[in-house]
Amino acid sequence: MPTMADVARSAGVSVATVSHVLNGTRPVLPHTRQAVLDAVDALGYTPNTLARSLVTSRTRSIGLAVSAISNPYFTEILQGVEAAALEAGYSLLIADPHDDPRHERKVVQLLHERRVDGMIVAPSAEPHDLVGYLGRHTVPTVFLDRLIDPRVPAPFFDQVCSESAEPTARLVTHLAGLGHRRIGLVAGLPGLSTTGERIAGYQDGLGAAGLGHDERLLVTGNSESAGAERATDTLLALPDAPTALVTANNAMTIGALRALRRRGMSVPEDIALCCFDDFAWADLFSPRLTAVAQPSRELGAQAVRMLLDRLAEPDRPSRTVRLPCAFMHRASCGCPEEAGRTEEPGRAPSPKPSEKGTDS
Repeated sequence: MPTMADVARSAGVSVATVSHVLNGTRPVLPHTRQAVLDAVDALGYTPNTLARSLVTSRTRSIGLAVSAISNPYFTEILQGVEAAALEAGYSLLIADPHDDPRHERKVVQLLHERRVDGMIVAPSAEPHDLVGYLGRHTVPTVFLDRLIDPRVPAPFFDQVCSESAEPTARLVTHLAGLGHRRIGLVAGLPGLSTTGERIAGYQDGLGAAGLGHDERLLVTGNSESAGAERATDTLLALPDAPTALVTANNAMTIGALRALRRRGMSVPEDIALCCFDDFAWADLFSPRLTAVAQPSRELGAQAVRMLLDRLAEPDRPSRTVRLPCAFMHRASCGCPEEAGRTEEPGRAPSPKPSEKGTDS
């Protein structure tokens, strides 16, 4: 197996120069750099990443802790993280915390013990132990999709998510504009920032449409299909059941549709439906689903960029970045099919993130 010394002899340079080229630790003249890279290719040299990490204290690896990786939304986020990490020369170690605070703390510790340079984490509804561990060990971290309480002291943490409140309000006002006066919300797991923000958006939408808030129309689906099916049953059992539903994520949309089908109800003839989260087959349903599309791949890529910025400047101010969503206007809301949609299915527009410093 060729060594770094073999590469140096072939390129006619010192071993130190080869090291600087491969590790990017010092500028090297273009023709010298190319000579080293040509020698690496010709000899089939593979750098010893373990040895390099002992010298640089960096492993060029990122830990990713995201629950429900099989969910299409998080799958697309993973694709965005992986592509951006590989482009920057980083490998990825992945763990699923299963939205369980104790398991979350355990898998994050295991990733940290693997000496990852930093972490990207979608925190659970109770992230106190997680935040405490990351803070004690000063692990550079980006919280993804779900935000932590801004009052939590977190000087090493940055955050990136989609807008949630305004897009949810838009779904509600759209349904109200079609004549609906009783609009139900199947909300997500209590304690998640996304749940709180979408509930706030739902209430804002009701207020903007001049509709009162009936607390019976707000039910919890716990961010999963089975819970949403039960929650939808609760709504439909009301004496004055809703004429329209908003579901707060894609898994809960499936659960709501199951409940409606079991009762023999048609969308939108018997009840209108709008959902938060677009997914690849949303326009294959009959009728096609009116939805809010999150820029999932860009969320993943943005998280990597923010983590790399943090690694390069450990003392930079903490940031929270929010990316805009797209309103996918289809037919499940009750509009004619020819109403069209604002963007391609499953894709938000090229996002222009809002960014602000935080006190976290």
